[in-house]
Amino acid sequence: MSLKDFVIVAKLGEGAYSSVYKVQRIVDSQIYALKKVKMNNLSDKEQENALNEVRILASLNSPYIVGYKHSFIESNSLWYIFNHLALLWSS
Repeated sequence: MSLKDFVIVAKLGEGAYSSVYKVQRIVDSQIYALKKVKMNNLSDKEQENALNEVRILASLNSPYIVGYKHSFIESNSLWYIFNHLALLWSS
């Protein structure tokens, strides 16, 4: 999976080291949230923490935590895909 599998629909938010986008997966038109963490702006320890966050999210399965789907590294950034909450709340 990579960025070319998605179309960015809108920017949902931004922080010091990351941005979150509403995206649509091209193959099936599913909507997700895609978080981009700019790894080149982080110290070695912060990069390690970002990767640990992904590992922890991937291991969790709870109705109280946003559903983690997948992650990948591309263009010096760590990208991870989550369920888009607006879709979950409207059901």
